[in-house]
Amino acid sequence: MGAYILRRLLLVIPTLLGIMVVNFTLVQFVPGGPIEQILAQMQGEGDVFAGFAGGESAPTEETFGSDSEYLGARGLPKEFIEELEKEFGFDKPPLQRFLSMMGNYLTLDFGQSYFRSISVIDLVLEKMPVSISLGLWSTLIAYLVSIPMGIRKAIKDGSTFDTWTSGTIIVAYAIPGFLFAILLLVLFAGGSYWQIFPLRGLTSDNWDNLSLGGKIVDYFWHITLPVVASTISAFATLTLLTKNSFLDEIKKHYVMTARAKGLSESKVLYGHVFRNAMLIVIAGFPAVFIGVFFSGSIIIETIFSLDGLGRLGFEAAVARDYPVIFGTLFIFGLMSLVVGIISDLMYVLVDPRIDFEKREG
Repeated sequence: MGAYILRRLLLVIPTLLGIMVVNFTLVQFVPGGPIEQILAQMQGEGDVFAGFAGGESAPTEETFGSDSEYLGARGLPKEFIEELEKEFGFDKPPLQRFLSMMGNYLTLDFGQSYFRSISVIDLVLEKMPVSISLGLWSTLIAYLVSIPMGIRKAIKDGSTFDTWTSGTIIVAYAIPGFLFAILLLVLFAGGSYWQIFPLRGLTSDNWDNLSLGGKIVDYFWHITLPVVASTISAFATLTLLTKNSFLDEIKKHYVMTARAKGLSESKVLYGHVFRNAMLIVIAGFPAVFIGVFFSGSIIIETIFSLDGLGRLGFEAAVARDYPVIFGTLFIFGLMSLVVGIISDLMYVLVDPRIDFEKREG
C-alpha cells in the first residue's frame, strides 16, 4: 500500500502541472487583461469588455492606430503603458512568466493580488471560513440523511415509503439550487412571509459582544438557509446511490448464506452488506465534497451575501486578477488530487481486503 500511495503522490506533480499549463495557455488568448482593465477605467470606459460588443463606442484601428496593443491606450503615454507592463510582469515572454510563477509556487509564494494589495494566501485564508462552513455542513448533513434513507429504501424496495421518498428526492433534485435559495429567502428571511432567519452574512454585527453560546447559536442561525440550499441536490444522488448499492449486495449469495445461518437482519445488513455496499458511496465522497465546497458555492454565496471562495474566484476572473486565479487554481487543484488519494485510503479502511497494488499488477 505504501508503494501505491507513493506512486499516487508522484502522479500529483505532472497532473497539477498539466492543469496549470492548460489554464495558463488559455488565459493568453482571453481578451481584456489586467492592464486593459486599468486603462479602460482610467479612460472612464468602465468595463473593458464593452469594447468587444461592437457599436459606435467600439474602438477601431483608425482610433488607436495599427500598432496599438491595448484597447484603452487612447491618449496615454507609451512610457506609462510600458511601466504598467513591467509592474505586472507582462514585459517578459509567457514561458518565462509561467516558469517564474511555478517556481514561486514550489516555495509556497503565490504572489499578491493585482488590485487588493494583499497576498493570495492571506486572501484565501480570509475567505476560507465561509466556504468551509458551507462545504463541511452540507456534505455532513447530506451523508447523515442520505445513507440511512438509502438503506431504508433498499429494505423497503417497492413499498409506499420507497415510492413517495423517490418522488420527493426527484423533485428536490430537479429544483435548481439558486431557485431553491431564493425560495428560502422569500419564505423565511423577510420576503413575503416570515422573518425567521437573517438575510445575509455569516454572523451578526454584534458578534464580538456575544457569549460563546450566543456565538454558536448566531453562527448556526446564519448558516442554516445557505446550507439547506446547497445540500438539496446532493440528497438525490447519495440516497439513490446508497439504495442501489445495497440492493446489489442484498441479492448476492453471501447474504442468503448469512441469513440461512440464522443471523438477524440487522446483523446481515450492518455486519456484512454495509461494508461492501458503502464502497461506491465512499468513492463518490471526494466529488461530493469538492462539488459542494467549490462548484455550487458562487451562486449560494452571492444570493446570501457571503464573502467566500466562490465569489473570490468569480471576481478575480472578471477583474483578470491573475495571481488570485492561478494561485487558487493551484491550491484547489492540489487539494482535489490529495482528496482523491484519501478516498482510496478510505476504501482500504472500510474493506481491508482491497489491495490497490495487486489490482495494478
